Formats: sequence, C-alpha cells, structure tokens
Amino acid sequence: MIPDRLHIGPVPIHIFGLFLALGVLAAGWVVGKEFLRKGYDESLGSSVVTWAVVGGLLGARLWIIVDAWHEFLADPVKLLFSSGGFVWYGGLVGGALGASLVFRRNGVPWFRGADCIAPGLAVGQAIGRIGCQLAGDGDWGRPTTLPWGMAYPYAVVGWNEPPGVVVHPTPVYETIAYLLVFAFLWRRRHEPAPDGTQLAWYLVLACSARFVIEFVRVNPPVLFSLSQAQLMSLALVALGTARLVATKRQWRTAAA
Repeated sequence: MIPDRLHIGPVPIHIFGLFLALGVLAAGWVVGKEFLRKGYDESLGSSVVTWAVVGGLLGARLWIIVDAWHEFLADPVKLLFSSGGFVWYGGLVGGALGASLVFRRNGVPWFRGADCIAPGLAVGQAIGRIGCQLAGDGDWGRPTTLPWGMAYPYAVVGWNEPPGVVVHPTPVYETIAYLLVFAFLWRRRHEPAPDGTQLAWYLVLACSARFVIEFVRVNPPVLFSLSQAQLMSLALVALGTARLVATKRQWRTAAA
C-alpha cells in the first residue's frame, strides 16, 4: 500500500476514489460492448453502470446503517458521512435495483441485461479491490506467517497491529479471484445460452470466492462460525446455481 497523499494542487485525490472511478469506467466499457453485441445501443452500458453505482452506493450505506443501528442512533452524521461502511452485498442489491430501472425504461429483458452486466461487474470489483489494497481501507485479513503477508502502516482507517505483524492481503486475493471470474465470463460470452446464464455463473464463482476468502478476513462470525458475508455468499451461490439448473433445462427443452 501507499500513503493516501495524492493532490492536484490543493485538491486531494483519494486512492480508493481514484480506483473506484477507474473500475466504473472499465465496467462501463465492458457492459457497453456486451449491449452492442446483443443488438442494443452501446451507450446503454454507461447509463446502466451509472445507475448501478448510484444504487450500489446507496444500498451499501443503507445496509451498514441497518447493520449498525445503535451506532447510527448514537452518531448518525458520523456514520452517514464516514469514508468507510460500505457493504458489498448491500451494494449488490442496490446496484441491481438501479440497473433494473434502466432495463425497464429501455425495454431490456432483465436477465438479458444482467448477463451484459456480469463481466463488467467482475472487472469493476477487481479494480476496486486494488484501490482497497493501496489505500488500506480495513479489508485486510488475519495475521499470518506466509511469505506474502503484508502490513498496512498507512491505512486510511488505521493500522493497529504491532510492529513485525503481517496479515493476509485479502484485497489482493479478491482482485485475483474477480479477474479470473471476468476472464471466464468474457471467454464464454459468445457461447449460445439462455438469458441469465452469465449472471448465474457470476453469482456462483464470485460469491464462492468471497466465501472462501472470508475465512482469513477479520469479520466476526454470526451463525455456525460463519460471517454475515459468508451467509449472504451462500445464499447468492444458491440463487446462481438454481438459475444455472433452470437455464440448462430451458436449453434442453428448446433443443428437443
């Protein structure tokens, strides 16, 4: 990681915000290409990504407010305007709602539009996690003795480990995982399949990766020694698997 001290003149440029913007741009390009390939206006990609980002940020913040309700009541201004407190699955739900508005307005079937978004979502997450790694926003893992363990002395949320302690660089793990998911989805995008197949694969692969990585994260367990993120990941993997089964049956029926 690096100190969060970038400036253009007197204006601070926060590292995480910079990579968030790069992730949005990359996702918009990918989603636009997918819409164009499916016969829609390429500019629809930027509209979908913009509304998905707005919905995602609102959803992530709303989720953390509900999750930390007592802290919100104690100091609502601090929780609302802090630089942390964004929950990935809250963002996923909010982003889906934002994208759905664009689908409906432009007459795009929901699963078809979601398939266009899936690879863009993966690459956007990968780039965003690079920002998490460089800024040190608290997404690191547990202490480790592995040779690639890292310290985060310049973390924007504070680094409390004693000197000599290193932890799992979980943002790096997630970046690699999401890039692999993107590569898989991008490679198979031309394969004929019912609408919803790409989304289903994204849910199964990306959420499985998050479930596994969560074992070395610092989030507390809430049920059966699993964290809240792991429980949500399992639910989304189940949804993706159900959709894959449904699309497979649909494909067989159409071929019969």
